[in-house]
Amino acid sequence: GEKLLARPLLAPLGVADSLARSLQCRMDCKDVAAETLYDVLHDIEYRRKWDTNVIETFDIGKLTVNADVGYYSWKCPKPLKNRDVITLRSWLPMGDDYIIMNYSVKHPKYPPRKDMVRAVSIQTGYLVQGKGAKNCTLTYLAQVDPKGSLPKWVVNKSSQLLAPKAMRKMYKACVKYPDWKLKHSPHHKPWLFPEQNTLAPVALADLAIQHADSLENIDESALSETKDDRGDGSDEDSLN
Repeated sequence: GEKLLARPLLAPLGVADSLARSLQCRMDCKDVAAETLYDVLHDIEYRRKWDTNVIETFDIGKLTVNADVGYYSWKCPKPLKNRDVITLRSWLPMGDDYIIMNYSVKHPKYPPRKDMVRAVSIQTGYLVQGKGAKNCTLTYLAQVDPKGSLPKWVVNKSSQLLAPKAMRKMYKACVKYPDWKLKHSPHHKPWLFPEQNTLAPVALADLAIQHADSLENIDESALSETKDDRGDGSDEDSLN
């Protein structure tokens, strides 16, 4: 099983007057090895299976052997508009521990879409700490500007319900990952073996840090919560 702690944090230094939201979650994962959790965080094909909030996710290109640029869009609670981000992600294995960090960038081929609100990851990170051969701890820290004035119920729901639910779903996905991976290119792990990475190179000159104040804010603060009929899928979704 898993033990979970989730709590909202103060806005990070320098953006105290912005709409940035910060959240920290910590989860103790029993019977999940640190390297398995690290693989699940990286494996984009598997994420499409277990992450029921994802609308679209794909890698854009690579910067170095341990850094790439990617796109991710997700469903927001109705009636809010859905969000998307483009992030520069880097990762570092450190023995039994692993770090993955990302922040938002601008890419000329992927401008903000009219059907989405372009959110900003000021800084988001995962720390996976091995606790023996079959146990680990995951700490997740997100500092995100959703680019809009959100209703209070959304902020409360995100920290008290949605984030913990997503972490529990990730834990269940980790338990099922070894069996799933055996059937889906078991030796293909470009995050561990850079020579397997076939992404096109991205020139650093083509990227720029995505500052929140350069994107349009939308006011959704008056929206009321509606019955969520998205068919979010249960935690027992098939991952075969």
